[in-house]
Order: sequence, then structure tokens, then C-alpha cells
Amino acid sequence: MDFLDKHLSDYVNKHTQNEPDLLYALNRETHLKVLNPRMLAGHLQGRVLSMLSHMIQPSKVLEVGAYTGYSAICFSEGLKEGGEIHTIDINEELEPIQTKYFEKAGIANNVKRYVGNALAIIPQIEGPFDIVFLDADKENYLKYFELTLPKIKKDGYLLADNVLWSGKILEENPKADDVDTIGLKAFNDAIQKDIRVENVLFPIRDGLMVCRKL
Repeated sequence: MDFLDKHLSDYVNKHTQNEPDLLYALNRETHLKVLNPRMLAGHLQGRVLSMLSHMIQPSKVLEVGAYTGYSAICFSEGLKEGGEIHTIDINEELEPIQTKYFEKAGIANNVKRYVGNALAIIPQIEGPFDIVFLDADKENYLKYFELTLPKIKKDGYLLADNVLWSGKILEENPKADDVDTIGLKAFNDAIQKDIRVENVLFPIRDGLMVCRKL
């Protein structure tokens, strides 16, 4: 979801570096062939992730929620030579499209993929990480945060996508079965109070929480 007026949103996209051709192709193929294509980072957010990666110049990235590989490719643009991107997704059916575009991007040897429950997989992956990116099931964001924070370097970053959740985050009393909204509200509130990080919530697309580990 984009909270800007469509005309302003179009203006923002026109005044943001163009989406690289490879990512444009992945964006298009995702929309044509994969369920829930709105889960894709897309042009604006992808350029933000790329910019952050260039600023941080990570040696090691952990991504919780790979989808079709778009965000991993964005992070790879600022990755140090020989760096690694560890990416987890529960859906093994997405591996072919990931493989196709990781190979086209020339990063297949830099990406280590895991398929399954991230809560079980994260403890098995050694840090430290310069960047952790959360873009998986929102119900477990706070659990992912607690699992990954000890693995993040001092002055490293945790990024969390979709933290505004199409505005549902403003609901005072979400329905009991709306576990994603409940989980995101708990995550955002916990981050705001946590003295181990400093944070800024950017209203980019569906909300991007950026935390620096102190």
C-alpha cells in the first residue's frame, strides 16, 4: 500500500533512480506468475534498500522472508566483495524464480538459501550480521527481532517491512484472530521502548522500520 496521493506517488517514483532492467523483469514476472505480488518490494522500496546497502556496505545480510528474491538482489548492490546474503523463506516453490534471477544478477554464489520455519532456522545461522531484514509473517516479528538482535553487529541495522500494515496498525482493538495486526502493534511498541536500539519508522510504501543496534 502507498499512503501518498497517486499523483505524488508517481512524482516520487519519477524522481527516484530507475529500477534496474533485471529487477524490472523480476517485478513483471512476479506479477504475472506468482501469488500475492504486492509482497514484492518494488521500485521505490527496492531503491531505498539498495541505497541503505550502499551506505552500510554489509559483509553479511540476513533476510527473513525471501519471496522471489527482489530485496536480496537490492541488498547485493552494496554488498562487500565476497559478502553473504542468508535468506529464509517457507515456500520452496519460489526457489526456481529465485535461482533464475540470482544467477542473472551474478550473485548465486553469494546467496545462502534456507527453506522452512524461520523461528527454527535463525538459531542455526551464525552471525554477526550488518543488516537483518524482516519481511515474513507479521505475527512473529517480535520473536524474529529477539532472535536476530544478538546476531547483529554493534551499529548494525535491523529493517522491518510492512509495519504500517495498510493503516490497520491504528486500530485500537484488532479482532482476536487478526494475529498479524496484533503482532505488528506489539513489535512497533516494543521497538519504541527498547533501549538496545534507536529507531525511525519511515512511511515508505507500507512502512519501513529502521533500527540501529546500540
